[in-house]
Amino acid sequence: MKILVINGPNLNLLGIREPEIYGNRTYADLVKFIGDVAADCGIEVEVRQTNHEGVIVDWIQECRGKFDALVLNAAAYTHTSVAVHDAIKAVQVRTVEVHLSEPKSRDDFRKVSFIESVAEKTCSGRGFESYADAIRHLAGRGIFCRRLARGEGV
Repeated sequence: MKILVINGPNLNLLGIREPEIYGNRTYADLVKFIGDVAADCGIEVEVRQTNHEGVIVDWIQECRGKFDALVLNAAAYTHTSVAVHDAIKAVQVRTVEVHLSEPKSRDDFRKVSFIESVAEKTCSGRGFESYADAIRHLAGRGIFCRRLARGEGV
């Protein structure tokens, strides 16, 4: 299985931006965490980040025929982008929406997700573990990854 993980605007600022919400770990820490979880699940993963909506759309379109699934943290575009919604709908790749925080418990404008209706699942509010939840879900809908099967945490 091959998964593309797309991270949207400002995720490159992890560890700097609002650490009381997003924590002190960096974007490099997140990329390593995602890679470790994917390897543990026997999944090939590619992780990308951009601050540009059109690039996100291009990468989603690239999924068709190249990736088996998409993990998407569209960040602020979650609440504003019909273009990202339409790209996911057009490509029809299995998609899990991810957020480090819990958007629905924050500002009113964050309560609306244009991604939610085209994603098969949303994993949010658990920091880096939201990504682990998404990858494990895509790994087989209930099939445990190796470390979990041995009773170890990731």
